[in-house]
Amino acid sequence: MLQVVFRILGPLDVQVDGRPVPLSGARQRTILSMLLLSANRVVSVDTLADAVWQGRPPNTFVNQIAICVSGLRKTFKAAVGLDDLIVTVHPGYLLATGEHRIDAAEFEDLIAEAREATRHRRTAEAAELLDEALGLWRGPALEGVVGERVAAEAERLGELRLAVYEEYTALRLDLGRHRELVGELSSFIKENGLREQARAQLMLAQYRSGRRAEALETFREARRLFVDDLGIEPGPLLQKLHDAVLADESWLTAPAAVPIEEPAPGPAAAAVAVAAIPAQLPADVAAFTGRSEELAALDRLLAERSDSSVLPVGSITGIGGVGKTALARHWAHRVAARFPDGQLFADLRGYDDSDEPLTPNAVLDRFLRALGVPAAEIPAEPVERADRFRSELGGRRVLVVLDNARSYDQIRWLLPGSGRHCVLVTSRDPIEGLAGDYDFRHLSLGALDHSEAAELVTKVVGGERLSADPESVSELGALCDGLPLALRIAAARLAGKPHWTVRQLVDRLKDQHRRLDELSEGSRGVRAGFRLSYRGLPADVARMYRLLGLLNMPDFSAWAGAALLDIDPLDAEDLIEQLVDAQLLEVLADRRSGQVRYRFQDLLRLFAAECAHEEETPTARAEALRRVCGGLLFLAEEAHRRIYGGDFTVVHGPGPRHRLPDGLVGALVADPMEWFERERSSIVGSVDQAAESGESALAWDLTMTSVTLFQNRNYPEDWRQCAERALAAARRTGDALGEAAMLHSLSTLEIVQFRWAEAGARLDRARQLFTEQGERRGAALVQRNLALYERNRGNLATAREEGYSSLDGFRAVGDHYAEAHVLGILARIELECGEPRTSLELTEQAIAVNLRVGSTRGEAQSTVRLAEVLVSQGEGERAEAASRRALELVRAEGDLRGEAHSLRCLGEALWKQDRPAEAAGTLREALAAAERVSDRFLEARVRTLLACVTGLSGDRVAAAGLLAAAARQFEELGSPVWLERVAGLDRAVRGAGALDSERLWQVLEVAP
Repeated sequence: MLQVVFRILGPLDVQVDGRPVPLSGARQRTILSMLLLSANRVVSVDTLADAVWQGRPPNTFVNQIAICVSGLRKTFKAAVGLDDLIVTVHPGYLLATGEHRIDAAEFEDLIAEAREATRHRRTAEAAELLDEALGLWRGPALEGVVGERVAAEAERLGELRLAVYEEYTALRLDLGRHRELVGELSSFIKENGLREQARAQLMLAQYRSGRRAEALETFREARRLFVDDLGIEPGPLLQKLHDAVLADESWLTAPAAVPIEEPAPGPAAAAVAVAAIPAQLPADVAAFTGRSEELAALDRLLAERSDSSVLPVGSITGIGGVGKTALARHWAHRVAARFPDGQLFADLRGYDDSDEPLTPNAVLDRFLRALGVPAAEIPAEPVERADRFRSELGGRRVLVVLDNARSYDQIRWLLPGSGRHCVLVTSRDPIEGLAGDYDFRHLSLGALDHSEAAELVTKVVGGERLSADPESVSELGALCDGLPLALRIAAARLAGKPHWTVRQLVDRLKDQHRRLDELSEGSRGVRAGFRLSYRGLPADVARMYRLLGLLNMPDFSAWAGAALLDIDPLDAEDLIEQLVDAQLLEVLADRRSGQVRYRFQDLLRLFAAECAHEEETPTARAEALRRVCGGLLFLAEEAHRRIYGGDFTVVHGPGPRHRLPDGLVGALVADPMEWFERERSSIVGSVDQAAESGESALAWDLTMTSVTLFQNRNYPEDWRQCAERALAAARRTGDALGEAAMLHSLSTLEIVQFRWAEAGARLDRARQLFTEQGERRGAALVQRNLALYERNRGNLATAREEGYSSLDGFRAVGDHYAEAHVLGILARIELECGEPRTSLELTEQAIAVNLRVGSTRGEAQSTVRLAEVLVSQGEGERAEAASRRALELVRAEGDLRGEAHSLRCLGEALWKQDRPAEAAGTLREALAAAERVSDRFLEARVRTLLACVTGLSGDRVAAAGLLAAAARQFEELGSPVWLERVAGLDRAVRGAGALDSERLWQVLEVAP
């Protein structure tokens, strides 16, 4: 494969086998430059657009960037035959270097090699490497490529070039090449007059060349320049060197490198110490993965800084194990070359479990020694020590990394006083006090995404072993919550057990009782990291954390924390927000409702639950969970009342409610259906938890109260799970009322899903239990379902009898919503019995009842029934008006099933008015709506109607296909009446005579 050579240390130049690759247009050059500056890292489309259009991109920037990238790909395809040099990776593009070369990368690699050689006293080798590195430059970096972002990075490279030249000069001085440097350095400082390091080197070269007077004049020129232009005196480096030249101190003729042994105290030793260049960064992180956005944010901290007095400070916060230190170390190594005067690093042990946090005084002692200050000259007083530290940093450019900090007080004396330096701090909690006085950049570090997690594991384990089961690799990342520490431990286990498959480890981690154990081998595992954060929490915050871990909820509101501790909701919110600050909880803001919810990462939840079982008694845990479930039931009842206009259609049990403040309740359930939707997973989880712990009354009551959510928003699986779990709990605890309630609830679900045989099997036992308990409302609810059951079987007389008995029961207990509902069912039955006038009267009664109780949902249902009756009477216009009113009501309520029924009825009304084209369009909407809520009976009915209007429009083949599909569904659902109707329609459609609308209506008998 041909190798592409990219050169950016000068004008942008691309070559293949010595031949230039032509680039067309300024935009392509800018985009390629941005990709080269972030080689092997994703550059977002937004960033590219910002670079191309100087922060003012057009609306079409996404397409225009894509066109430019496509042009670059075509260029490289033509020149080299490469398809994958520039790849698309969300949210932008990545230039994959592979075996290709970039001169800037080679430049930085040579610098690293040279510094390694310097550390091992291989001075001549280091000088040769830096000479080679500087030889890669052909002029100003990216000369001719316009744009602020490119210019900022070009400036960084140019600054690095100057710093490397000074390092190269220092090595040559150390090798005794001072004479050849005098002229070279004189020319250099004419263009870079404010670089004190270069001036000091020129003074030393002049002195060693026997030109002492010129050395002193170089200092005087510097002083005039600094005083006149900047209003400041030269820094300590030049001052001490000037004094040494005046005194002809003997060390001036010795090699310039810092000696291995600490020099004896004295002026000469102090002057030598000025040249000390600390390199304290720990090794870069192996297999570092992802964090492109965070690295870019830290890069901007340097790109945007100036040499003013404002100190740039980056702060990385996050939970233990999320990779704060790894990010800090990796970024520090990336930018180390931009700090030629050294890098200082300290682990402050702010959250260490075994050692006390380091004091600022102790860190300052280490830093001053690293900067070359003799031990005897380090002040004892903390303030004086901090002053000396800042003085030693004067005129230098140093990177300071403060890892694992606990507080602002721990680091305030370790912050340099000049914007020439940069500080990076890592901490589990935000460091208060940093943001106000510094050029501050805060990064809250979260988990790795799925692709990054998979990439990290692959780097540790190896790609061949993992490629066979990418699904398990993805699942492994999820089980580790994307935490780098957990991922590294998991990957190390796989690497150490080559006979294990990824699936084997995944199966072990799926066991929630084992997961923390599997990821906590050794003293620095996941559990140990979490415990350090937990240990630092105030007592009340720690108790909130561990009790929240008991909740079987994916996310929750602050009221749940208030119920757990039985405290005021605002006090609970304060405690929870402290957990957010400690990175132990995440915030989920709902912009539509304006409410805030919180959630755990799964490993943190498991750890919290562990702490709860270790530190809370079984009684305390049970009482806390009972209050939460009681609070959820209290809110569900309030939401239910607001939807139905009262406490209707449900049977309640004796489970304890946990009352919440009225103002809070009003805010939470202002939109009751949306509240149910937000809490759906919490309801399902709490029912399961209550059932498992024997709180059957809470479990079945919460299930029954939430049926409006399960039915209207089409969650039949949740409905069945809750009802079956609550039924099992009721039977275990001997709760006959709960057993009856859940048998009734499940019978309703079976009817909704047209599982008539299963519904019938539950109804008799439910009626018996309700009757034995003297529960009149419950018995009436069962009779309502029996009316529907018998009607489906074709037993209209029995259905009518059960319906009117149910109506009497609801009126006796004052359940007006249920009364209106059963009036609608009776209206259907009377219509099928050939009593349209009675049907219309019952429908009007149902609407009146719903209007009286203020139930929008009930009014919509009754209005659909009215439209059905009007259609059967041939009153198409009135039926259309009623259908549109019902449609307006259900859409306002978010009632998806009601929307499907209203559209079906509207289609019938339009057909009744001989508007088949409009009817067909509306019925297609109805079919889509029925499919969304998985109502198979309604789907079949709509297909039947759509077949009729399609046939009337002349397409008998399509009509026959729709009827065949409807017949299959009716057969599956066990509906012989509708099967007979479809068969009659099919004969008419396939017959030779003309189709007649009235004839189809007669066959169809459009009655529910």
